[in-house]
Amino acid sequence: MKYQMELNNLQTLVSNCSKYPFIIGVTGGTASGKTTVCDEIIKRLENKRIAIISLDSFYRPLSKQDQENVSSYNFDHPDAFDWALVQQSLKNLKNGLTVQIPTYCFKTHSRVAETTPICNIDVILFEGILSFYTQDLRDQMDMKIFVDTDSDTRLSRRVMRDIAERGRSLEGVLYQYEKFVKPAFDDYILPTKKHADVIIPRGADNIVAIDLIVQHIRLKLNEKEISRRLEGLTNNNTSSTTTTNSTTIQVHQ
Repeated sequence: MKYQMELNNLQTLVSNCSKYPFIIGVTGGTASGKTTVCDEIIKRLENKRIAIISLDSFYRPLSKQDQENVSSYNFDHPDAFDWALVQQSLKNLKNGLTVQIPTYCFKTHSRVAETTPICNIDVILFEGILSFYTQDLRDQMDMKIFVDTDSDTRLSRRVMRDIAERGRSLEGVLYQYEKFVKPAFDDYILPTKKHADVIIPRGADNIVAIDLIVQHIRLKLNEKEISRRLEGLTNNNTSSTTTTNSTTIQVHQ
C-alpha cells in the first residue's frame, strides 16, 4: 500500500513536470531584433518542439473611426493590445492546454478568421515590445530576455520593415516613430528592463549571450526528458526510449 501511494505521487510529479512548456519572454524596443534572437535560439535547439508567439498577434481590431484616423493611432501604447486574451492564452499554454492564436492583419488593422493552434510544445518564445508589461504575464515565464539595441539601429530597421511588410510610407513611419514609438519606449518598454533575467546587448549579433541562453534551455529540456522517461516507467511502458518530433511553429506577422 505504501509503495503504491509513493508510486502514485511519483506519477503525478513527473506528469506535471513533463507536460508544461518552458516559456521564454523576449522583449525590447521596436525592431530591436527580438524575432531574430528567437530564430537564433531555434537554430541551436534542433529536434525540439518550439513555438514563437508574437504579442503583435493580439492587437485589438481597430474600430471604423480608428481606421479612418489610423495615422494617429498609437500601436505602441498598452491600450492597443487585448490583454485579457494575451494573459488567458499564455496561462492556458503554461497549463499544457491547446490554444488558438489569433492572426492580425496590419494592412486592414483587423483579425482574420484563420488562427494557429498551439499544443504539445517543449519551448514557447513569447516576443513583443510589451511582453513584460503585466505581472500576470511575467508570472507565466520561466525566463525573461530583454534585447537591447541602440535607437538609431532600431529606427532604420523599423523604416525598412514597415515600408516593405506593412505598406507604410516613409513619412508615415517617421511620424509614428516620433509621436508614438519613441515616447512609448521611454514610458512603457524601457521600465520593464528591470524584470529581465538576461539582457542581450546588440541583439542577435551577441552570439555568446545566445549560446549561454541555449545552454540553460537545453538543461531544462533534459530535465523534462528525464521526467517523460520516468513517466513511461511508472506507466509500465516497455519502451526504453522516448522519441521527440521536431516542430517549429511561427506565429507572428
